[in-house]
Amino acid sequence: MCLVFFYLLVGTFFTVSQVSSAIITVNFTTPAIFIFGDSTADVGTNSFLPKTKIRANFPYNGIDFPNSRPTGRFSNGFNSADYLSKLMGQKRSPQPYLFLLKAGLRKRMFRGVNFASGASGLLDVTGKHLNVVSMSEQIKQFKTVRGNLTLVKGRGATKNILATSVFAISVGSNDIFGYFENRSTVDPTIFIASLMTAYECHIESLYNLGARKFGIISVPPIGCCPSQRIFNVTGGCFEIENTFARAFHSSLDALLKKLSCKLSGMKYSLGNSYEMTINVINFPQLFNFTYVDRACCGEGWLNAEKPCTPKANLCSSRNNYLFWDLFHPTQYASKLAAVTLYNGGPQFVTPINFAQLAAY
Repeated sequence: MCLVFFYLLVGTFFTVSQVSSAIITVNFTTPAIFIFGDSTADVGTNSFLPKTKIRANFPYNGIDFPNSRPTGRFSNGFNSADYLSKLMGQKRSPQPYLFLLKAGLRKRMFRGVNFASGASGLLDVTGKHLNVVSMSEQIKQFKTVRGNLTLVKGRGATKNILATSVFAISVGSNDIFGYFENRSTVDPTIFIASLMTAYECHIESLYNLGARKFGIISVPPIGCCPSQRIFNVTGGCFEIENTFARAFHSSLDALLKKLSCKLSGMKYSLGNSYEMTINVINFPQLFNFTYVDRACCGEGWLNAEKPCTPKANLCSSRNNYLFWDLFHPTQYASKLAAVTLYNGGPQFVTPINFAQLAAY
């Protein structure tokens, strides 16, 4: 949760119209896209989970989506998974696995699938009590897709298709939130190391199933989410959580460097969402944001004491808000995020950006 970015490339500021024009068809073969993670990338998975309350398939969610339709996205419209998919040549994010399974559209899975589930984390225990789809289970779902693809296309073609596909992962924030919510006494260094062990396992599992190109999105300054600011009497960021977010990124950077040497043919892009987001918070006027500390939709102080519901307070100028609700970015912020990940320079995406990754 709480994934937000800004758009600044190699020191150059881009206007809203320039960002809009960046969402164009790419000039290489459109890759299949397989998306894993949490609510920052969920496009409706949780709507198909009867036992979970972590959903967004009701107003005011989706108010700026075509026909003002709530789709299960934790957003007023599209999210970053949609915009990254558009930049890679697709109409929007691939559909959720559970939707495609229920609709009997297995062949559509070959163009990509979104497995992301709101409230999930790297650890299986994260979100377990909320009855969401863990990362381990998401990978099992992908294994089923791979099996279907092999039956239809054969082993050789499947290997080639998956080797050119992009595997996008946006996860980790909920694990850190859980650490603080549970008042864990585990040493922070040991805790971050446990997250990296889990991440390594997930990446290696996907690699062994045929994945070669990984688009990884790190954890932003989650202590600056409206939901966390209310724990600070000044309304400022909850800085201890930001310390964890920085440690997470540093550790993930080292892990990916190690894995790219260990796993033959592995390529990756790592988005530094901490650096992206903190710049927008520190210089909001450069990106046409008026409010970076409060939610557009919610209730209470900073609109962050209760979630976005049909009875919540709703802002009118949604493009002026960084946060849609107490955790998640607005559609506008998500679009800026995706363009930064796709075209950004080494300050924000390393060792290559998502455009370069897709073109490999």
